[in-house]
Amino acid sequence: MNDDKNRNKTANGEADAERKYKAPALEKGLDVLELLASRREPMTTSQIAAHLGRSVSELFRMVLALEYRGYIVPAEGRDGYTLSNKLFTLGIARAPTKTLIELALPVMSALARQIGQSCHIATASGDQIVVIGRIENPGDLGFSVRVGYRRPMIQAASGLALYGFQSGDTQAVMREQLAAAGEEALAEFMARAEAAREQGYVRTPSDFIDGVTDLSAPLMGARGAVAALTVPFVRYQPERCTVDEALSKLRAAATELSTSLRQHSL
Repeated sequence: MNDDKNRNKTANGEADAERKYKAPALEKGLDVLELLASRREPMTTSQIAAHLGRSVSELFRMVLALEYRGYIVPAEGRDGYTLSNKLFTLGIARAPTKTLIELALPVMSALARQIGQSCHIATASGDQIVVIGRIENPGDLGFSVRVGYRRPMIQAASGLALYGFQSGDTQAVMREQLAAAGEEALAEFMARAEAAREQGYVRTPSDFIDGVTDLSAPLMGARGAVAALTVPFVRYQPERCTVDEALSKLRAAATELSTSLRQHSL
């Protein structure tokens, strides 16, 4: 671990030496945001300072400024801060993501009505997947994933689709981001993603919610999977459609959306 930190410091130091312009205050704020984004648990100012190798007094005003601007928020019922959804909101306002959501939602709405299940779309964000749009089950009861939800890519059905349907070069870059999961976990993930690619979809029991079967298909753009369309299939009584029927309609919806995405050069 220390060797990795030393190598990172050396690499960062060499990169810093080559930079013509620096903005130390801005970079401190970015360091705080990137750290909180990588953690599932809230962090106090002292914990943030210790992890970044800075003093509490050095970061105190920076943390207050980030809180004032709405980028971080105090954790509910606990000490420390977590990221707000502000960065996520800014991200989905970008033209490509906004276009993707605008194209996807009508198709997702029709899919949800046909199969009586919720569905969502997710994109890759570093070593995680992030849900950027959802349609809930049109019935009285349902299970859905909230917009903004993040999960490690190697633990998500969407992650299998997002990785499996990429070019070899893109997969190589993604593997570097996923390497922290460990060789064994990464090897298993890669094998499952290759199997998904061969069959054209993901169908797997959820390892997060008992009784849910995750169905996922890639939304293909000009250079590979832009997003993954996923149905967390729940068996209701009376059954509106079988899991096989839901998978068939999901794949048809993914094909329709993929055609639209390529037409819009996404």
